[in-house]
Formats: sequence, C-alpha cells, structure tokens
Amino acid sequence: MRELFEEAAGQSPLDPQEAARRTTRTPQRKRFYARADVAETRGGFAVALDGRPIKTPSGRVVAVPSRTIAETMVAEWEAQQETIDPLTMPMTRFANSVVDAVVDRVAAVREDIAKYLRSDLLFYRAGHPEALVTREARHWDPVVFWAADALGAHFILAEGIMHVSQPEAAVAAAREALPSDPWAVAALHVVTTLTGSALLALALHARVRDAEQVWAAAHVDEDFNAEQWGADDEVAARKAARKRDFDAAVAILRAVQASG
Repeated sequence: MRELFEEAAGQSPLDPQEAARRTTRTPQRKRFYARADVAETRGGFAVALDGRPIKTPSGRVVAVPSRTIAETMVAEWEAQQETIDPLTMPMTRFANSVVDAVVDRVAAVREDIAKYLRSDLLFYRAGHPEALVTREARHWDPVVFWAADALGAHFILAEGIMHVSQPEAAVAAAREALPSDPWAVAALHVVTTLTGSALLALALHARVRDAEQVWAAAHVDEDFNAEQWGADDEVAARKAARKRDFDAAVAILRAVQASG
C-alpha cells in the first residue's frame, strides 16, 4: 500500500494540488483487502485493512488523533472498488502527509503558512468594475478588520497586483495566532494553499468564518468572471477537485478542535 501514496507525497506533501497531479501519474493498484476497520493504536486511532494498520510511504503507522477522522478514512477505503484511486481518498492522503511531513516539523510548516501573510489574497483589490470591488469588500473586509481588532495585525491593502510590503509587526501578530498542534497546522496549511490566504485560514480556525464563507471568499474573482463570461467545464472540474481537498482539511480541523 505504501507505494500507492508515495508519488502523491512527492516533494510538497502538503500541497494537495501537486499531490493530486502526482497521483494521476501513479499506476492504480487492485484492491487487496476484504475490509477496513478503525483500530485503536498508540497515538490515537488507525485504519486497519484486514487487521493490519496502514502505513505511510516512509513506514510509519498512520495514527490520527480522532475516531471521527479514522472513521472517514475507513469509509474512503471501503468505497474503493476493483482498484484503489487515491484521488478519491483526500482524508487518507492528508493523514499520510501529516504523519510523514508535519509531525516532526511543525515550526517549519507554521512558517510556510506565515509566508502568505506577506502577499495574502485579501490585500490586493480590484479597482473596477464596481460590482467586483463591492463583492471583494463584502467578503474580505470583515476578515481584515477581524485580524486588526482581534489579533492586532494591521495590514496594508492595495489596488491592483503591485506588491506592497506588509508591516513586520502585523505579520508577527498574525503568525502568533497559528496553532501548534500538527494536525491543525496541517489543515490550515492546506486551506491556505488552496485559497491563497493565510488570513482566511486563521478566520476559519477562529470560527470567525465558516467553511462555505471561506471558500466563497477565496473565489470571489473567479466566480464573478464566470458569471460575466460563462463557466468553463475544465476549470469547474479543477475547482471541484480542490473543494474535495478543502473539505477534508476542514473536517480534520474541526475534529481536532472537538477533541482538544
């Protein structure tokens, strides 16, 4: 089973889009187990295939902190038919990545999220048309204002795409709000990568915005253009695939928060 997810891990195991691209190049393996179950193990819960716990590409047992997460992973394994398709198993791919790439390097992953605070999606606004300007403000301003009021992170907004240097004090204040739990950090990293916004990830973590509000905020421009010019089937399919990974990250985050 390890080699099945080895390519999906790749060089950027926390980038779900890159993981998905790598997975499409990995030969699918025939289903080799009769059933999947939740098993209690050292460090939490695991998925057992015919009684044997699954392991990461590096050989670690995939132990997750919540039974809810493990049950979702079991459902992914049970849903596989004649062949195993990792693209339909976002929770399992996520768990593999956390165990192999985050547990031992939480600080580095937190810092990778913090990099987005220097060029966050929410900082760069359209100058026209007015309908788009208004829509961006409606979705983005509450999060920016929350960061200033609740975190003491006062960021600079700009019109257009010219880079604007953000105050170090603002970046540091927002960075301080990032969690230290490896599973929560990994979830926020995926949300940040998929949305282009660490502020949206922080707002999700703080429950200032729910998952659907965050997803909508991340796609204001894309959705506006689709309304004006029509939707592209290929773009819509890619968006749906990203949404699947986004939902898995949100489920991980909420499960960790519920068990914390």
